[in-house]
Amino acid sequence: MTGTTPWEELVTSALLGTDRRTPPADIRAPGQDAPLALLDAAALHTLRRRAGLLPARAAARPEPAPHDDRREPPAPARRRLTQLLADRTAPVGSGGRRGTAPDLTELLPQWLTAANDHGYRAPAAALPALLDAAHVRNDLRPRVLAFAGPRGLWLARLNPDWKFALRGGSGGAVLPDAWDTEAVRELWERGLFAERVALLAAVRARDANAARALLATTWPTERAEDRLMFLDSLRAGLSDLDEPFLEESLSDRSRNVRATAAELLSALPNSALAGRMAARAATCVSLDRTGGPTGATVVVEAPHECDADMQRDGVSPTPPTGRGERSWWLGQLVEATPLSVWPDRLGGRTPEEIVTLPVLDGWTDELHAAWCRAAVRQRDAHWAHALLGPPAASPATGPGASSLAERAKLLATLPTAERADWVAGFIAAHGLSEAFQLLGVCAVPWSEPLGRAVVDALDIARDGGSYPWSFSGVMGLAERCLNPAEASRLEILTATPDESEGSSPGAGGYWSEAFQRLVSTLRLRAAMLSELAGEDAAGASGPAGD
Repeated sequence: MTGTTPWEELVTSALLGTDRRTPPADIRAPGQDAPLALLDAAALHTLRRRAGLLPARAAARPEPAPHDDRREPPAPARRRLTQLLADRTAPVGSGGRRGTAPDLTELLPQWLTAANDHGYRAPAAALPALLDAAHVRNDLRPRVLAFAGPRGLWLARLNPDWKFALRGGSGGAVLPDAWDTEAVRELWERGLFAERVALLAAVRARDANAARALLATTWPTERAEDRLMFLDSLRAGLSDLDEPFLEESLSDRSRNVRATAAELLSALPNSALAGRMAARAATCVSLDRTGGPTGATVVVEAPHECDADMQRDGVSPTPPTGRGERSWWLGQLVEATPLSVWPDRLGGRTPEEIVTLPVLDGWTDELHAAWCRAAVRQRDAHWAHALLGPPAASPATGPGASSLAERAKLLATLPTAERADWVAGFIAAHGLSEAFQLLGVCAVPWSEPLGRAVVDALDIARDGGSYPWSFSGVMGLAERCLNPAEASRLEILTATPDESEGSSPGAGGYWSEAFQRLVSTLRLRAAMLSELAGEDAAGASGPAGD
């Protein structure tokens, strides 16, 4: 091809089409049609344009990745991590059956938790895949960021997809010594938000007064969403010394900040706000003794207005759709009142006696629900026990908490062993159909009594001939939460049971697969934990720096 044709003319011919604008004859070889000639000319000019570009100035090289002196996991554990990050899910067979292979994606959180418990650092080569996994799954982020450490935070700055690591309270922040006031001040004023959150927590753990003073230096200029997160960080180690700062925050220009400050103050029984709430609640809830010693009842007179002082103390004046104003205001007053007020207010009774008192005029549910929220907020295990009642009691007729959501929150306030024992008793009395939420707040691995209660209930369901997917949620929890040492005891359940009269067709085969998957998952979890706890971890990890 001889001659040259301006790039713009080629573009115009391509846009209009060679039927409407034929390329000049000088770009066509003999016998060559117009479309082919246009493509040949465009290819030639594209190469010329690229060859003529001047190289751009090279960007500055990033600072080297920070040092992380933690050791890497042992080699077998590193290979296992690669397998888990490959997203190899359990195969699904015909009819939606999951088969007997473990679901590896559900084991990654446990692997990360165990690795962090051992104090390992992430292998450098695994950092991109770890950050990608955390980008997709929010539940992995705290574990991934702690495992990735300062190198993960360094790498996250180089990829916009990983910017989540720079906004949350990252365990990967490189922090100065909490006693180095000059370095602390420098990072507080210039650091990323994640670094500042982590720094505030570190300083608070060393000296709560210093942490509050640090926060006060920039508080007026912080964005509302940042003030909210900084204020929320005061939950850890909350004490009466935080009251003056929180009291000032009740006048913050952000409604969410005011509400959080009020919530934190109500968790301090000796705070002035708690006292004000108690005084208001006392005018709304009282004991009527006219029925005699055995006929006492609780009388409720809900507030008739939500004045400015109540709103400053965190009472929201506008109820959600479907809620009456007075009941909405009453609930907020009671949940913010110290629970220690009620025994004296209601005739010297214990929490167990109080929650069984009849409440006049249909206020029982509202009052008990507010006490439940107060027990959760104030972490009061005694009141939580009273509101939960015995595990064998029907959720519809229990002494206080009627909904499973309320019961789950109350359970979270109990010591680990008591929580597990209560849920085991609930399952023994009511089966698994209503236990999923309650199991979710139990510590992992489940205690022996709780694990046995779950397996026994699954065995009963199998013998009843129902399909296992009715219990797929609980079965999935069992795969993640049962003690791996239970695998051998469950082997007998992997056999296909005889189908009894009235059972669902083929249910026995499904149950056999489900228990085989459960056993294989437990054994895989045991292998994972063994690999992470390998005695040769220090030697297999290699040097601390790459």
